[in-house]
Amino acid sequence: MTNTQRGLAEFLGTFWLVFGGCGSAVLAAGFPVLGIGFVGVSLAFGLTVLTMAYSIGHISGCHLNPAVTVGLWAGGRFAAKDIPLYVIAQVLGACVAAGVLYVIATGNPGYSLAANGLAANGFGAHSPGGFSMEAGLIIEVVLTFFFLLVIMGSTDTRAPAGFAPIAIGLALTLIHLISIPVTNTSVNPARSTGPALIVGGWALTQLWLFWVAPIVGGVLGGFVYKTLGADAKAKPPIEGEAL
Repeated sequence: MTNTQRGLAEFLGTFWLVFGGCGSAVLAAGFPVLGIGFVGVSLAFGLTVLTMAYSIGHISGCHLNPAVTVGLWAGGRFAAKDIPLYVIAQVLGACVAAGVLYVIATGNPGYSLAANGLAANGFGAHSPGGFSMEAGLIIEVVLTFFFLLVIMGSTDTRAPAGFAPIAIGLALTLIHLISIPVTNTSVNPARSTGPALIVGGWALTQLWLFWVAPIVGGVLGGFVYKTLGADAKAKPPIEGEAL
């Protein structure tokens, strides 16, 4: 695949993740009488990754997340030279999705960005459950760490073929079930950046945590799986061989 194809796949995939996941939170989570709630939002995020993994996994690998891209590099599965292409495409996809979602949300006369938000991530006064910055930092590192373990383990050539998207989608669903009350769940700097740019103010001020913590967790997860899952019988890599 060309870089253009891979970049466009990451753009579209990340758009779908933010539009589907954050869209479920903004438009459907608290809908009168029949809102989908935290469980529905968690499932929506998982379904976006599952559907895109089957749709574009063979084109770009379906990272949809700078922390995943950097984590796969740390795990020896991705070339460092391709990180900027993926991260830029992911952030752009997330930003466009947030913009489209905002336009749709404002089609309801009762919608207010200040009151209803745009599923931006936050801590302290902006955490859904009032959790501290320290709690948010810890949970984002831990959950991204395990997300990378699931991604690398399920896509290992020794794992059962064809089931990785299911495992990864369910892992993201579980991650949201755990952490929506703490930070509104990020584990993805691109997902955090799109809504934060629309919301502005406090969301931009707190955005640093949702870049630092997921990337730290991703790097740790990639490195640990590289060590944990290393095959002692595997042949040494050939110089220039694709990751």
